Amino acid sequence: MPQRRIVTGRSQEPRQRFAEELRQLRTSRGDSLRQLGERMGWDWSLFGKMEKGDTLGGPEVVQALDQYYGTPGLLLALWELAAGDHTQFRERYRRYMALEAEAVSLWHFAVSVLPGLLQTPGYAREVLAAGGSRGAELEQQIKARIGRQELLDGEASPPFRTILAEAVLRTPLQDEGEWRAQLACLAEVAERENVTVQVLPQRAGVHGLVATDVWFLRLTDGRPVAYTENAHEGELIEENTRIERLQRAYDVVRDKAMSPAESRKFILRMLEESPCDP
Repeated sequence: MPQRRIVTGRSQEPRQRFAEELRQLRTSRGDSLRQLGERMGWDWSLFGKMEKGDTLGGPEVVQALDQYYGTPGLLLALWELAAGDHTQFRERYRRYMALEAEAVSLWHFAVSVLPGLLQTPGYAREVLAAGGSRGAELEQQIKARIGRQELLDGEASPPFRTILAEAVLRTPLQDEGEWRAQLACLAEVAERENVTVQVLPQRAGVHGLVATDVWFLRLTDGRPVAYTENAHEGELIEENTRIERLQRAYDVVRDKAMSPAESRKFILRMLEESPCDP
């Protein structure tokens, strides 16, 4: 069978195609990013990030762009395809990512690394590079990871609770500036209504999740799923008995953790103590 002929020469990858269409429509109209921002009433840097593929933006922004460019429904349809595309993630994560996108609530526990939903680009770069990602693959995985954070934006975003072992905050990045930026970002995110951040102090001792990063998702049909992960592999768990066992261990960890208010003070104290350039 002959290969399908590519007519436009534009990307067939949904997220990249969306970014290309945005850039094409703006340049065809003769607008600069700043002019577009002024006319649309949004910060122009948002449109720059959307055109680079760093973020998809929210549906309300895309609907406004459809109206501005006279493309009713086109950009929103491309946005939906891009938001639902999980091929940007490594294959072993895709099933989990599809479920995460439809979850109505999320709980998480971190042993040594911040969850991707709360990572800055600098933090993500160092963690992914340590895991072996290089070159174009590294850049793609950074964009995919930061793009996931749109899940927590907007009025319809699901509640998210993360409990961070103290070791997570005691393991800085090599770049001190990037580490300070990450701590500041974490303190800021902890103030959101839909995000709860708690710190599990080292003095809490041994517990049932001492060597396990775990996610719990509650899906739209009320069904729970869990996902456990280490540096080399992850496992999606849908068996109720195993999920219940993990949930009991999580409840113990939550009881031992600092309150959200105490945890934010701890993060701010870590930020104050972090070295900075003179």
